[in-house]
Amino acid sequence: MKIPFIKHLVDFVEKNDVDYIHETIEVLESLADVPTLKDEEMEVIGELISNLYGAVEVQKEIAQGTAKKDALNGFMKRVLGSIN
Repeated sequence: MKIPFIKHLVDFVEKNDVDYIHETIEVLESLADVPTLKDEEMEVIGELISNLYGAVEVQKEIAQGTAKKDALNGFMKRVLGSIN
């Protein structure tokens, strides 16, 4: 996951609507079902989906009153904690 990417998506949601992110996830998940995808293409789609879901989670935190910076940092700590 890439924090600058997630931050950009959170900014997008603030200006637009989180429904765009959900619809993009649906499109990418559908594309992942294409049987002729190469491994590299599948990895890119997976990374995009992960970042989109991350942005949705951060946006939920912000909607509950958490400052954007704290929500982003908290999310990344959870991600890094789950990796270790």
